[in-house]
Amino acid sequence: MQKWLQMTAADLGRGIGAQDIDPVALAQAFFDAIEDHPLSGRIYARLTPDRALAEAGAAAMRAKTGNRLSPLDGVPISWKDLFDTAGTATEAGSALLAGRVPDRDAEVLETATRLGLVCLGKTHMSELAFSGLGYNPITQTPPSVNDPDAVAGGSSSGAAASVAFGLAAAAVGTDTGGSVRIPAVWNDLVGLKTTSGQLPLRGVVPLAKSFDTVGPLCRTVEDASLLYGALGGRHPVDLQNATLAGKRFLLLESVALDDIRAEPLAGFNSAVQRLQAAGATIVRGELPCVANALALSPLLFAPEAYGTWKDQIEAAPDKMFAEILERFRGGGDILAAEFVKSWQELTVLREHWNRSVAAYDAVILPTAPILPPNLEKLATDHEYYVVENLLALRNTRIGNLFDLAGLTIPTGLPSTGIMFLTPPNSERHLLRLGVAAERALA
Repeated sequence: MQKWLQMTAADLGRGIGAQDIDPVALAQAFFDAIEDHPLSGRIYARLTPDRALAEAGAAAMRAKTGNRLSPLDGVPISWKDLFDTAGTATEAGSALLAGRVPDRDAEVLETATRLGLVCLGKTHMSELAFSGLGYNPITQTPPSVNDPDAVAGGSSSGAAASVAFGLAAAAVGTDTGGSVRIPAVWNDLVGLKTTSGQLPLRGVVPLAKSFDTVGPLCRTVEDASLLYGALGGRHPVDLQNATLAGKRFLLLESVALDDIRAEPLAGFNSAVQRLQAAGATIVRGELPCVANALALSPLLFAPEAYGTWKDQIEAAPDKMFAEILERFRGGGDILAAEFVKSWQELTVLREHWNRSVAAYDAVILPTAPILPPNLEKLATDHEYYVVENLLALRNTRIGNLFDLAGLTIPTGLPSTGIMFLTPPNSERHLLRLGVAAERALA
């Protein structure tokens, strides 16, 4: 049973389908591992064992009768603590929402449950999802799998840690500026950022709905593909015969390589070489629209986030982590006219991006320009916190600003990744590219 904890979600599903793995025993194995793990309290906010074992029991009956609902029927996964779970607290890593118990599951959780996925519980996260670091002194700060003294990345920090430490087969998180891809890359996982609107947000605690997206954190691209299908009630993407031969990638040099640290650059360069060896053509280039869009970030994300949470925040600001409170309140300084004008400018820049990259199969860049920052230094050095948080999210935010589909894949060097960005609503194309790239990087 111990080997189950490190298997891919797809392989667990195949084992259940072949009746080599009992879903109830599988779920119990994960709960036993969570109970025994010394860091699990920093990873899981709360568990749902009664629900999970009931769901696993139903999956076991379906497996015996050959009536499985999906390739992941019976596979246990974790959920970031901003997905509503009926009867179980959903607090989004914030004391502002302490004791909040929804009476209905989030829509994506409902869909996944109908397809047989087993809900292990809720994972810790950055407060109200407004940080790329994963440091949360209000609730808990999940650890990085590669450095016990570093953060896991945010805001889906516990989601990534649950998979990386073998305490879930896969996880579901959200990505507003990089919150799936940053914890995925820093924990050597695959992370999928979906296009805005591809997966429903009903029952998901919002940060900035214009940019909020739902996405999986997994061990493999195949797992990401299966989770993407399960969350949207879609057929899994056909990954057969995917190849890099003849594919053209634009290596983005605008901003994405600025101030990059040695390890992320080394991992990225090594990955690029292997993509070329697998038949891909790499063209290096700059896109001026990137810097222009990034300059709009402070005028877009924080104002919407503060507008969403202003009443709750100002009713009890002392309940918040000061760094997060400051980020939210910064949005209150932006005039409505500036916000509207910025959105109009971003719409034009999105058109520029689409025209500029039309000849390429994907744009590639390092997922993060830094490694996971040190937890103690984040807690004691304000300037370090601000610099590392902004750098962590810089490259991933490009995908959110231009409303792209994005996929991060480990390079093989710990906590470094290569990110693929493709046009809006091109997740199937992206996942096929990703599985071919994954093979090349193996």
